[in-house]
Amino acid sequence: MTNLLDAMVHTSLAIWLALPISLFLLAGWSLYRTGDQGQQRCWNIGQALMVGSMFASALIGGLLVADAFGVQTGLPDAAAPLGLYPDGLAVWMALLISFLGVVLLRFADGYLQGDSGRARFLPWCLVVLASVLLLVFTHHLLVMLVAWVGVSVALHHLLTLYPERIEARRAAWQKFAVSRLGDVALLAAVGLIYHHYNSFELPVLLAAAAVSSGDSLALQVASVALALAALCKCAQLPLHGWLMKVMEAPTPVSALLHAGVINLGGFIWLRLYPLFDGLTPGHLMLIAIGGTTAIVAVLTMLTQASVKHALAWSTCAQMGFMLFEIGLGAYTLALMHLLAHSLYKAHSFLASGRTVRASRCSRLALAPTRQRLVMAGLTAGMAGGVLWWWPSLVSHNPILGALLMLAVGGSLLGMPAGLGRRQQLALAGLALSLVPLYALLNALISPALPWAAEPLTLSAGLLGGAMLAVLVSLSLLVTLRPHHPTVARLRIHFRQGLYAHLPLERSIDRLARRRAWTAPANPIPVRGEWS
Repeated sequence: MTNLLDAMVHTSLAIWLALPISLFLLAGWSLYRTGDQGQQRCWNIGQALMVGSMFASALIGGLLVADAFGVQTGLPDAAAPLGLYPDGLAVWMALLISFLGVVLLRFADGYLQGDSGRARFLPWCLVVLASVLLLVFTHHLLVMLVAWVGVSVALHHLLTLYPERIEARRAAWQKFAVSRLGDVALLAAVGLIYHHYNSFELPVLLAAAAVSSGDSLALQVASVALALAALCKCAQLPLHGWLMKVMEAPTPVSALLHAGVINLGGFIWLRLYPLFDGLTPGHLMLIAIGGTTAIVAVLTMLTQASVKHALAWSTCAQMGFMLFEIGLGAYTLALMHLLAHSLYKAHSFLASGRTVRASRCSRLALAPTRQRLVMAGLTAGMAGGVLWWWPSLVSHNPILGALLMLAVGGSLLGMPAGLGRRQQLALAGLALSLVPLYALLNALISPALPWAAEPLTLSAGLLGGAMLAVLVSLSLLVTLRPHHPTVARLRIHFRQGLYAHLPLERSIDRLARRRAWTAPANPIPVRGEWS
């Protein structure tokens, strides 16, 4: 039995270690395979590697479960010399990345057939996937920093896959500039963490944080720098303008960006939050800016006519909510949000064509406003009663309880007209099922993190409550009184995202010395479907 466990541990860790290396090597090899047959072989190998990553990650997850039940697998001791950190967070992220990698490569293989950008897409996509896996697997902060930069640089090449698209190049430059700001912020955070703990290795850092105070000035400033890095990566106000302008990239690139890369700001916080003592100034930054971004992006999304632009604003809003949850110390909810958003957004982009066709169908008439409000209020009140009886489900955090109640009640605001009493009760039951569903997911995911939530401080509670109140007020106004004159005036400005992107965009253009965004002299012909 011991020999079998040792074989499983070393095999799974060897695959984990070999995966990023293999993807990097395959990316380099694909650059020199110019024939169709050689290129197709590279595509097939890339998909096979991502499938192998899924199986290895699932095996490591099983070993971690065995460890939790008292079986001595020796997994942490075997992983340390290899520079790996196989914990629950790494396993969930590796499963997500591997699954998305398989789906995206399979989709892009057919989508880019006959497209001149196909040969350039594969190597840079493989570099992005390899860098993300390296970021997730490593136990060393400097390696994490290098992988963070590598993801951004490789993504830049994907965003400029079609160099003759002037606006795409301009948007990619804006993204590049914002990413360098995030790189500097993360470098500062890593340096300050090293200054406090005198180590770059996660096991050493976490062990030291468990026995010492994390409220030094260095760590307080590090939390602010880490918050800035996350805000840059997650396209939060006012650093978000590039996200809306990179829609000229092909659909697989959009799916990779919105389902994977943009979530890394949340991951870096979920990885490093145990190093801080409670809620820090960085947490308050995430509450304020993430909450503001969520409010603006949600309302802007409702005004968009383009499917892909609506999805881009949706991503901006969801990242704002995720960082808002991290700022409140709701780490399990944030990880749940990250995983769910990645899967949902990958499907949304890859199926965006069907979304356009579905939008042509006639919509069901809504039930009277009063009826919908009564049903939503009663159902949310019942959910609140459950949480009052079971407060540990939301970590005794009233803001999280309010969020869950709003999710339950909000799902009934779209109730169609003409339903009988039995159908209305069935819808209310489905809405209430969100509470046990959340409980199930919380029980499944929370063991992946050192602890599920931080105690809510007064300042974080007041700030989070104010953000939530503004969001609810504006959302109800837009939903229930869509033709009110105030809503009509607001719609004009929210259609442009309250113009929040303009100051940074103009500053970056000036920094670029007003470079002329002109097409190349000999544009590369692009064939196939454009997105």
